Amino acid sequence: MSRTTMPTRLTSSLILSLALITSACGSSMKTPDIKQNPHPKMRYEITMTIDGAPGPFDSVTAFVQYKVSNDRCVPLQPISGATLAPEDSVPLDLTKISDKVYTGHLYVDLLQDEDYYGLGVCHWEVVAATAVLQVKNVGFSPGLFKADVLAQRSATRYFLERDYFDAHAGKENMFPSDPGESSPSVYKAEFQGHLFSATLVAKEDFL
Repeated sequence: MSRTTMPTRLTSSLILSLALITSACGSSMKTPDIKQNPHPKMRYEITMTIDGAPGPFDSVTAFVQYKVSNDRCVPLQPISGATLAPEDSVPLDLTKISDKVYTGHLYVDLLQDEDYYGLGVCHWEVVAATAVLQVKNVGFSPGLFKADVLAQRSATRYFLERDYFDAHAGKENMFPSDPGESSPSVYKAEFQGHLFSATLVAKEDFL
């Protein structure tokens, strides 16, 4: 069975909803109207190469996660006194070059920095670009984190062929999202010859 280290979006959404309706002093707090930068310039071309997949995928999609980097621009939560930085997820359009290669463009400065709460300008940053190779109810999800994007480094994730076949067969009790592993050596020796991989790499393509 595949493992996933990605937090559930449901839990994050519930916490964020609570944080956005109250402030540290108990007064109403507006829900931020997240805007996109009308003229983003910091563009990176993202290329994904799939190697050794045992069959086709039902769909291949991607998204980019963003988060406010300076949480001092966000009001304190009334009970814990902590801050919860806003997050957003934006689809990343992919172009299919071949059955193995897909490309798309990520904008580091896509979201508009703005004073959302009257506490100073909130600055957005990229968290990661994540692809979703969907097979039935399972998404094999290789990701490329901010540091790799800015350094124009590649990142490869490895997946079990067995998990692909189990997903294709509709096996129950599988995790809905499988981020894979960073090295074949993580898997037991008997599985290391039965893996497929997805490599993501960023290339600066500023406008």
